[in-house]
Amino acid sequence: MSQLPRASLGRVLDDLGATLLDLVHGEARSTEPIAGIAIHDPYDEPHLPTPALVLGVGLREPDEIAALLRALGPQGAAGLIVRAPVPGGDELRAAAEESGVALLALTRGASWAQLAALLRSMLSQGDVGDAGPEMLGGLPSGDLFALANAVAALVDAPVTIEDPDSRVLAFSGRQEEADPSRVETILGRQVPERFARILSRAGVLRDLHRSADPVFVSPPETAPDEFSVPRVAVAVRAGDEFLGSIWAAVHEPLTPDRSRAFSDAAKLVALHMLRLRAGADVERRLRTDLVGTALEGGTGAREALARLGLADQPLIVLALAPAAPESTADRSGLAADRQRLTDALAMHLSAVHAGSAVALLGDVAYGLLPVATSERAARVASEFLDRVGDRVPALIGVGPPAATVAELAAARASADRALRVLRSDCGLRVARLSDVYTKAMVLELRDLIAARGDTPTGPLAKLIAYDAEHHANLVETLAAWLDAFGDAVAAAAALHVHPNTFRYRLRRLAEVGDLDLADPEARFGAMLQLRVFSV
Repeated sequence: MSQLPRASLGRVLDDLGATLLDLVHGEARSTEPIAGIAIHDPYDEPHLPTPALVLGVGLREPDEIAALLRALGPQGAAGLIVRAPVPGGDELRAAAEESGVALLALTRGASWAQLAALLRSMLSQGDVGDAGPEMLGGLPSGDLFALANAVAALVDAPVTIEDPDSRVLAFSGRQEEADPSRVETILGRQVPERFARILSRAGVLRDLHRSADPVFVSPPETAPDEFSVPRVAVAVRAGDEFLGSIWAAVHEPLTPDRSRAFSDAAKLVALHMLRLRAGADVERRLRTDLVGTALEGGTGAREALARLGLADQPLIVLALAPAAPESTADRSGLAADRQRLTDALAMHLSAVHAGSAVALLGDVAYGLLPVATSERAARVASEFLDRVGDRVPALIGVGPPAATVAELAAARASADRALRVLRSDCGLRVARLSDVYTKAMVLELRDLIAARGDTPTGPLAKLIAYDAEHHANLVETLAAWLDAFGDAVAAAAALHVHPNTFRYRLRRLAEVGDLDLADPEARFGAMLQLRVFSV
């Protein structure tokens, strides 16, 4: 398959500058394609593609920024992005010049997550396959940013390309010529809800879906300060399918010639969007095959890792799944949730380490993260779940480090075992097998017993039968006493009964079950059966 051409630092500034990024110090003349993005972590050894764009999240002090610039220079980084406003002074200018690393500022109000997503889209990170971009209409296939700039030149106005849910896929330069509502849309990569409601009430979205011609949108009276520049929009279709729309911020209706050019541009945008979708599907299938082959650890694992760019380095396996039980969730909705979580995890891991790989295998999304410790991987997993929030509750099992190809299959099995415990509602969202090892063994014992058809025996079987006939709660009493390490007062409090009542029940269960509570073996046998049979 073909991949998109990677952008240079100059191209990034041309497309994102003025709206999101400003060049503070250094130069952006190099035409060398940027290989990837990385988030600076002061507590972790950086693993940077060359050249890389580094996101300096949380950096404020001039000495910290200068030190990082000088450290990134020998690693061939192209640029360092920090939050605006950037401290002044000659120290940062000198550090940028000495290191050869450009210093850029991220506009206030812009999200680091959105910037990472935009950069990843522009740089086509994670593409698997051969180079050699195809051309559509004289532009590299799927390069929506170049296409947005071309459309902007046709209509002489700043342009956004949006999906059916009004999410911004790409935008042109000159966005500063528009109004605050357009800037807010670009920063959030989504048309704000209040403006979407205005457009919906005015019938604009209905007309856009029905018409093949551009639709002119006058500024609403309800938001004159924010939405002050008129818009013209045209639908992007493939046959009867609505793929999205193009929006231009204009000061007057388009001339007939520009209106026809705008409509024709929508047809070209449709081809690029279809090519992107087809390419994403092919890449997803290829990546799934490669990750699956690598995790099996067989003869093809080494070649699969090499094609993924993950050969000869330690890897951690992450196993991700929605928290919703398969039996109670809507199956079509659960499948969509799995894919959304998989795509979100791929984006998150690529920001942490550009060489990461993610694929959905069955009902579990597996991530291959090239870090050295499971503690670091668990932190990355927790940060991811914090970012996705509770709309789609998810769980992640973390495997041990796999130093060789042969260890990958065992690492996956370990991550799967941890994930299974998490799915049993143990109260955790992220766990390594070492964190939940006892619970994992109990679950596996339950599997063995269920396969053999075993039932409770000995004292426990007698107590279960007695409770069923006399409603005596002796099994509950035994479980509470064992959980309290033989402390009758604490066990009585847990069951909300008087200690004397509890002690009577304890003597009674010893008699009925013929159970010697002073015998460690008898206590262990009773506790194990209570856990395994979930009594």
